[in-house]
Amino acid sequence: MGRVAREVVQKAGIDVDKLLDMLVRNASAELTTFYYYTILRVNLIGLDGEGLKEITEDARIEDRNHFEALVPRIYELGGKLPDSMNTFHDLSACPPANLPKNPKDVNAMLQVLVGAERCAIGGYTAICNYTAGKDHRTYDLSLAILHEEVEHEAWFSEFLGEGPSGHFLRSGQGTARNSPYVSKFLHP
Repeated sequence: MGRVAREVVQKAGIDVDKLLDMLVRNASAELTTFYYYTILRVNLIGLDGEGLKEITEDARIEDRNHFEALVPRIYELGGKLPDSMNTFHDLSACPPANLPKNPKDVNAMLQVLVGAERCAIGGYTAICNYTAGKDHRTYDLSLAILHEEVEHEAWFSEFLGEGPSGHFLRSGQGTARNSPYVSKFLHP
């Protein structure tokens, strides 16, 4: 599996093992963030927390979609996911988005959320820079994820009062609303 895809990418000058390491670490970050955002979302209560639930849920679902979109590319290139979930969790490109010590501190929760998004932006920017002009498929996928991560960061940074971003909450429901950039990589 992945012989031709791997050969084409190698011939373009990409160290495929390095790329696979980047992809697997970012896939881990996406799946673990999905998990931690689940915990954060259920703890968003009260007047301040309720206002964040919807965008946290959108970011959570899109992170799961990012994981689902990355896995086929990892295997296409001849890679694989670790056999152990503990191993997979621990090699994440980003630190865990843990619930703050005080789960009622919405500002602390926002710091966790925006920090996770900023880490993801750095990871996908690095993959885009590494694959630009050489591995079009991985570049396209990573750029699509990067677009969504930038939107997530914008949503959370506005709640922190860091200034307007120009991004708006997406309209629609279900898949029509989630992952507008990555949806082309997801199979129904």
